[in-house]
Amino acid sequence: MKLEFGMGSGVQTVELPEKNLMGVLRANAAPAIASEEEEVRRALREPVGSPRLREILHPGQTVAIITSDLTRPMPTAKVMPPLLDELYAAGIRPEDITLVFALGSHRHQSDEEKRRLAGERAWREIRCVDSDPADFVHLGVTKAGTPVDITRVVAEADRRICLGNVEYHYFAGYSGGAKAIMPGCSTRAAIQSNHSMMVRPEACAGNLEGNPLRMDIEEAGAICGIDFILNVVLGEHKEILCAAAGDVTAAHRKLCAFLDTIYLKLLDRPADIVIVSQGGAPKDLNLYQTQKALDNARHAVRQGGIIILIGSCREGLGERVFEEWMTTSPSPEAMIERIGRDFQLGGHKAAAIAMTLRKARVCLVSDLEEEFVRSIFLNPMPSAQEALDAAFRELGADASVLAMPFGGSTLPRIRN
Repeated sequence: MKLEFGMGSGVQTVELPEKNLMGVLRANAAPAIASEEEEVRRALREPVGSPRLREILHPGQTVAIITSDLTRPMPTAKVMPPLLDELYAAGIRPEDITLVFALGSHRHQSDEEKRRLAGERAWREIRCVDSDPADFVHLGVTKAGTPVDITRVVAEADRRICLGNVEYHYFAGYSGGAKAIMPGCSTRAAIQSNHSMMVRPEACAGNLEGNPLRMDIEEAGAICGIDFILNVVLGEHKEILCAAAGDVTAAHRKLCAFLDTIYLKLLDRPADIVIVSQGGAPKDLNLYQTQKALDNARHAVRQGGIIILIGSCREGLGERVFEEWMTTSPSPEAMIERIGRDFQLGGHKAAAIAMTLRKARVCLVSDLEEEFVRSIFLNPMPSAQEALDAAFRELGADASVLAMPFGGSTLPRIRN
């Protein structure tokens, strides 16, 4: 049987006996929608757990719309025209609306980048700015000790509307909802306090119940105050599959449940070998981004198994702190120990890779130099086929194989 996995702008192909293949994890088909724009308008007309925006807002109020920066696939330009129509119907003036790109710990964006994200209409009609972690308002502290320090333009607005796409997040459970506020519009110190809980077992992809990190995010959002959200679930080609608007928790949970119907994959047992890819460019430009597929694969492999990770990583590791941790740590265990006492953004992804290495050996098929790959505790392989052949030699000809060609999207979960 022949399988294909995206790598950069090309493809890696493997052949294996059909008897070894447990399955190929792909998204389920989503219900048809009239159009992306109409789906957004429908969500705004039918909010979940909340009145319509035009019933919440009043003329003269200032409104901050918080959305994702260029590191996230949220299609802000698609949702802004329907949202602006709803705001104007409520009597809100364009000069009272600010679109805020939630940078978290990421770099500032150029005007051209902001314009492309906002879309021509929003860029033309309202103010569009990056969040500023250096100019914040201290609003309180969560029960976990996280300071609620929120960028001023958001904190001082009369009303706050959060945008976002809902997908699996490897320690917050799911993206979207209050994540636009924490970590989106928070300070680095606040983000580090919140993200330091990632090492707890409940802080994992697809889990909301008892997830301390997600609970902290939502407490920070409640302290700041979120009046309304507009979130979407995207397909593998970043098209809108479903939208939900309204209450920050109720609308978010509706989309989490929808996401599970498309991307959650239940397995009867873990696999001996998991072959996983992000699906190719641009998602596998560096190891920092490719790690997401690796983390999802961790949930499908047995203890002592092998993960074959396919990703170009032609731009290297992709983040300064992540690179420092990966290249200077004496062992994977040292990274896990370090994250518990010295949480650093960037280092958190290195620790996540180390936690995967506790469970399985990772073979990397990439454009990185072999010696460099070995130096970061991974096993370099020239091709996916050679990696699979080596895995069969090690684990036996009857080893079970699971394929995850879009590993960043599909989340495996072992039944019970």
